[in-house]
Amino acid sequence: MKASQRITTLLGGGSDGWDVFNRARKMIGDGTPVTELTIGEHDIRTAAPILQDMHRAAMAGHTGYAAVPGTTHLRDVVAARVQSRTGVPTTRANVMITPGGQSALFAAHAAVCDPGDTALYLDPFYATYPGTLRGVSAKPLCIQTRAEDAFQPRASHIAAHAEGAKSLLINSPNNPTGVVYSRATLEGIAQVCIDNDLWLISDEVYDTQVWEGAHISPRALPGMTERTLVVGSMSKSHAMTGSRCGWIIGPEDIVDHLINLATHTTYGVPGFIQDAAAFALTQGEAVETEVAAPFRRRRALAKKVLAAQNAVALVPAQGAMYLMLDVRSTGMTGEAFANALLDAHHIAVMPGESFGQSAAGHVRVAMTIEDGAFETALRTLCAFAEGLAKAA
Repeated sequence: MKASQRITTLLGGGSDGWDVFNRARKMIGDGTPVTELTIGEHDIRTAAPILQDMHRAAMAGHTGYAAVPGTTHLRDVVAARVQSRTGVPTTRANVMITPGGQSALFAAHAAVCDPGDTALYLDPFYATYPGTLRGVSAKPLCIQTRAEDAFQPRASHIAAHAEGAKSLLINSPNNPTGVVYSRATLEGIAQVCIDNDLWLISDEVYDTQVWEGAHISPRALPGMTERTLVVGSMSKSHAMTGSRCGWIIGPEDIVDHLINLATHTTYGVPGFIQDAAAFALTQGEAVETEVAAPFRRRRALAKKVLAAQNAVALVPAQGAMYLMLDVRSTGMTGEAFANALLDAHHIAVMPGESFGQSAAGHVRVAMTIEDGAFETALRTLCAFAEGLAKAA
């Protein structure tokens, strides 16, 4: 018996991009200490008051089937949050709660792409994007951005591939680059979507982690409210990665169809988790600022470390919990550098090539360990790169 093509072709015949990460985990499993700067997992856990509210809700009996679209209360809270931040009228009818942002990405593409439709996405990309598009039987088409443009997408490059496509997936603040798309960039993207009748799927899970500039949701731009699906999540904003609670914001008719899809796939999110998410969101921006504070602090620390050397260049780190570092001075690919660093110093970073070819010769560093250990690891990385650059 054979598995379906949908499953066997998810990776497109290549690597899933997690080879260095898997090597590091094996080393740890074998007893070798490794400094992990790979995945976007907070080094602080979900705050105690949120967990206490989750416990309260569970003990109060909210452990049965929850409403598939999400609880009325959480949908109202999410809608109010989105309307307050974007100025776009939003009600619970525009909101469906999902088991995390990844589920929302899959559902959003399932809602707008038929089998064989071309679905556009930008390189560098979060590692699951192309597999997600293949999973709904769309044809993924990658559009490269350039390091020379600080990975800000050019509307002209997108327009060159937009004819006949069905959707475009973007992510700002961006994982893996840490770049926040400017208003000019987003206005250019919006015009391409309007001109080519594209659905825009906007992954905004890092919207609370902005260090420079401002987060702009493209749903708020003229002509975009009815053609944009926004993906959000509790994972990054409230350190609730394991709780698996996210959402999709979109036009009411699309949300209605998404609810039908959820009824036949995920069947909703546990009620006690939704109650805790609603509690967390109603605590205000101070909680979100506290969760984001370590990354803001480590970014400032990293800029000082990197300013003292010349071998490693920093892509503008405007948002998210990552640094994209240019190591091309070493003469190595990002993958070769990451493997060599892991072998020599037991420091694990993600190769830029794990996120596409635009970031070849770069590595992504997650700012997710304690400040002192982070600074030590970054200084070691830079010294290692300097040695390689001199020998190149």
